Amino acid sequence: MPRLSDTMEEGTILRWLKSDGEHVARGEELVEIETDKATMVYESDQQGALAIIAAEGATLAVGEPIARVGAAGAAAADGGGQEDSGGVPAAGAEARTDAQTRQEQAPGQRASDGAPAGDGSPAPAPSPAAGSAAAARSDGERLKASPLARRIAQERGVDLSAVRGSGPGGRIVKADVLGAEDVQTVAAGEEVLAGHRAAASAPSAGLPEVATAKGETTDVALTRTQQTIARRMAESKATIPDFAIQSDVDMEQCVALRGELKRLAPSAAASGAQPGAPTYNDMVVKACALALREHGRANGSYRDGTMHLHSRVNVGVAVAADDALVVPTVFDADEKSLGEIARETRGLAGRVRAHTITPPELGGGTFTVSNLGMYGVKSFTAIINPPQAGILSVGTLEQRAVVRDGEVAVRHMLTLTLVCDHRILYGAEAAQFLARIRALLESPSALTL
Repeated sequence: MPRLSDTMEEGTILRWLKSDGEHVARGEELVEIETDKATMVYESDQQGALAIIAAEGATLAVGEPIARVGAAGAAAADGGGQEDSGGVPAAGAEARTDAQTRQEQAPGQRASDGAPAGDGSPAPAPSPAAGSAAAARSDGERLKASPLARRIAQERGVDLSAVRGSGPGGRIVKADVLGAEDVQTVAAGEEVLAGHRAAASAPSAGLPEVATAKGETTDVALTRTQQTIARRMAESKATIPDFAIQSDVDMEQCVALRGELKRLAPSAAASGAQPGAPTYNDMVVKACALALREHGRANGSYRDGTMHLHSRVNVGVAVAADDALVVPTVFDADEKSLGEIARETRGLAGRVRAHTITPPELGGGTFTVSNLGMYGVKSFTAIINPPQAGILSVGTLEQRAVVRDGEVAVRHMLTLTLVCDHRILYGAEAAQFLARIRALLESPSALTL
């Protein structure tokens, strides 16, 4: 399993692009892998016959073998499931090192049953988890579990022999261990877990269905992206002392500017530039970038009691796709023109929805803009993307009755909500930063420079 991003610990094989036994050339697309940030296509760095070890849907830790390519791969493919001379299992088998095998054995199992250990003292009794695993092995069936699942089970005291694996060939993966932890007890772990699995699956013949007030319940496993979002958002709310401030922005001049840019769009397309005028969200991103350049603390981050002030202004733009929220990054947004930002954000959003976005395009952000205005939301309070100092929530652009020069007038208005990490941004600094964004949007000439 290759490491496809800095934060990747494990990956899920979504689809093999080559068949088992097929010849693969160096640089050919080999497999689609889902990481914690995106779905990536991995290209082969070897050439030769392909022997697939891990099936589609398998989740493996970084460094675990997923296939063999070349002469060794051909030997594995022709070996009928036997290990080759290098000691690596053929397709469908698990790769296990001697160190892992020794780690799985309880101390009492390394000596003969009932015999004293090497120092003359009685061998310690094996733990319940080790005893169950040993019983499973004594029956001739070795427990199948990924190294990551074994480590988590060992840390949390989960009996792997009572866990039903959802991976290929019944292999126990991380999600199985985490799911078992909630229902497993030391005394009756096997019974409780079996009942939990049975309740989640179709009812067995002869057992009556139990009606509940909630009706039928369907368990839906989170994708790796959704798991990452859940973990980071929980981390944000649990660790960041945040506060929010709001400001209403008169967008009348931005509306006029966009109208003029839309009129110029056909001539720009004729000259070879990408058609389409910048959106109001592009204007907000540009205004944020210019304000971030002037207010360095808003462009900072907090880690372990230290404030980091970043020299580059990289604005993340939240994009909704497939029941997940992905935040690609516009790098050096303060140095790019409004047209460049518009073209880049349009391209990033397209790659997010097409699942072709790459991990480098999702990292490096120093500030985030999240817009729900297209859904008619007037204002909302977003959750900070740690370790950033803040996030700007953009509401819907609408006509409102406002007072101008003592008279009621109809103006295009927009509500911005700035959520800040109080460890970095204090109230007055946050207010000045938001006021600068408002000033740039109310006089948008500077956005076109």
